[in-house]
Amino acid sequence: MKKLYFLYLMLCALGLEACSSGYVYLNYPQEPEVILPKGVENIVVVNRSLTREDDQQNKTLESVATGEIAGSDKLASDEAVKGVMSGVQHHSNLTVLIPDTLRLYGTGTRRTPDVLKWEKVDAICKASDADVLLVLETFDSNSDILLNTVADQVSSVINTGKVKGRLPQQTRVDVRSYWRLYDPYSKTIIDQFQQTHYMNFNLVNGVPPLNALPETAYAAGFDYISRFLPSYYRVRRDMYKKGKGRDKRKFDAGWRRSEVANWDGAIEIWTGIAANPNSKSAGRAALNVAVAYEVLGKTDLALEWAQRAYEDYGDKQGRDYAKILLRRKRFEL
Repeated sequence: MKKLYFLYLMLCALGLEACSSGYVYLNYPQEPEVILPKGVENIVVVNRSLTREDDQQNKTLESVATGEIAGSDKLASDEAVKGVMSGVQHHSNLTVLIPDTLRLYGTGTRRTPDVLKWEKVDAICKASDADVLLVLETFDSNSDILLNTVADQVSSVINTGKVKGRLPQQTRVDVRSYWRLYDPYSKTIIDQFQQTHYMNFNLVNGVPPLNALPETAYAAGFDYISRFLPSYYRVRRDMYKKGKGRDKRKFDAGWRRSEVANWDGAIEIWTGIAANPNSKSAGRAALNVAVAYEVLGKTDLALEWAQRAYEDYGDKQGRDYAKILLRRKRFEL
């Protein structure tokens, strides 16, 4: 009986401790896949995936063999370039420029053309007042609807002796692109990347929607430029929901302000509690101030308060949190 009573008390204690804890989610930055050289702000983008008129016959033969609509890549490749421009719209440090008149010609197929001469790269960048040149070297699209339909019909004839009456309900459209990013200043290729991007679409009377290929191409360009942009993932930051002693009510008020994103108001309350070294809630308040400052994007102040939570009040959570913030600061530098 005594053992059961002791277990009950332990469960109650754990429950109370859980009730005193809270948390907040925030977006944590991570480095881009490719780091641009310092000072790069303007990127000029050129479509080189097209072919000259006298090379169209070979391209048409290839399009029939792969289930591509002849001529569709010409329009879709420009959508990939537009996707690149859209991908940087919310990043104030980068600007994408698309020349109105400039058009370069490549192989028109999946075969990658030779690297552009640096004199040409330099001339294009100077004409657009750009720092680097991004080139869509190749672009090719495929749809699996033709090949899959033929395969299904052949299989049906072999197995049942009859043609299959039911048409497929979906198709997958994929685009294969090859990108190069030229730096005329250092005469180096910053990035060269073979990309395959696909999307699924419902068929309408056995036919893909008209926007299937342009939409896939646009998404491919949007996805490619993200290689150069910082991304974010969601992280959880643990906080104290309840205080101790005489400051318990004040602490609760600070928590309520944080719940409605009034972080400045919460900081005001918790800072006042932390200023009293005799308060039983000082360490908890200092830790919460640290989290609040990180939410507001003030990493230096967050680190200062996390260190204070451990150094001045012995809060172990503050020690662990300070290590996390130190790693974040190294990334931001």
